[in-house]
Amino acid sequence: MKRAKDQLHARFTLQRAAFSLDVDLHMPGKGVTALFGPSGSGKTSCLRAIAGLEPDARGKLVVNGNVWQDDDAGIFLPTHQRPLGYVSQDAALFAHLTVRGNLEYGMKRVPVSQRRVSLAQAINLLGIENLQERMPANLSGGERQRVAIARALAVSPALLLMDEPLAALDVQRKDEILPYLEKLQQELDIPLLYVSHAPDEVARLAHHMVLLDQGRHIASGSPTDLMTRLDLPLAHGDGAGVIVATTVEGRDAAYDLITLRFAGGLIRLPSASGNTGAKVRVRIQARDVSLLLQPPKDSSILNSFAAQVIEIAADSPGQVMIALDCSGQRLLARITRQSCDLLQLRAGSNVVAQIKGVALLK
Repeated sequence: MKRAKDQLHARFTLQRAAFSLDVDLHMPGKGVTALFGPSGSGKTSCLRAIAGLEPDARGKLVVNGNVWQDDDAGIFLPTHQRPLGYVSQDAALFAHLTVRGNLEYGMKRVPVSQRRVSLAQAINLLGIENLQERMPANLSGGERQRVAIARALAVSPALLLMDEPLAALDVQRKDEILPYLEKLQQELDIPLLYVSHAPDEVARLAHHMVLLDQGRHIASGSPTDLMTRLDLPLAHGDGAGVIVATTVEGRDAAYDLITLRFAGGLIRLPSASGNTGAKVRVRIQARDVSLLLQPPKDSSILNSFAAQVIEIAADSPGQVMIALDCSGQRLLARITRQSCDLLQLRAGSNVVAQIKGVALLK
């Protein structure tokens, strides 16, 4: 059983005219926890309540053994007394200060004796050494967000909150920032709550996921588990898929293919780079998985694996979603109801999963 000091406990109720929040969340006190759900699910309201920015939110908040709010006991730390860093979609940098000035402003909140993250460390972790004398107006969107994250770290937070920090950025800028976010979780022992509606971001960054809908807690667990549970909305629709952890096995220079090993075997991808032994993750969408009863003899599809049907659920009037066990790795396949009937598929059926498309997550 986890100790209280290794947990975040957030219990809040918040009533608005057209929305109500009612959650009781127990989350890990370290690593990255993603608050995930559609627009209006309560993700941002929950994060703001944790930050003390929703004065009408009633309840209790305990961060690794430290009580920040307990209305029954008359305890409420205002935002400026909560040792947290907050990053939103808008970097909200001070326009009249240089990058370094913005970072130093954040540090003023923290007495020298309580600083756990130095200014130099924050600058290095976000790779902004060459931006320190620049003004915010002269930064790209990705650079502004990196500075905003560094500023949040400069207050030496006991908890880091991020509210869709990449939502306003294009794909290129997102790809620029994601490696820095991965670096933060690897090098700093600061729990991070990350709000997002992008499955790829969550799967790449989060160790734990909290699924919210209409202001209520629906489920919690690892991203892989929640993305493959057919009783949850994440495992349905055209965008459903799984993230698979792999290791680079080698490279075929003659065909420009990279080979990745996972629990079910080897995945081959064209035009990709990676050092042997490197850990990478790939996304396999359910719509790109087809099922056969026998191994294919001649096929242009390079990747096929033995699997067993775990569960079948309706996905749309004409399609079903099938959860598969591929040597311990769960996969999803979205096929027509007619194909499911023709193959006579049911729980326990042995099949071959052909994967038509695999996306390498950088």
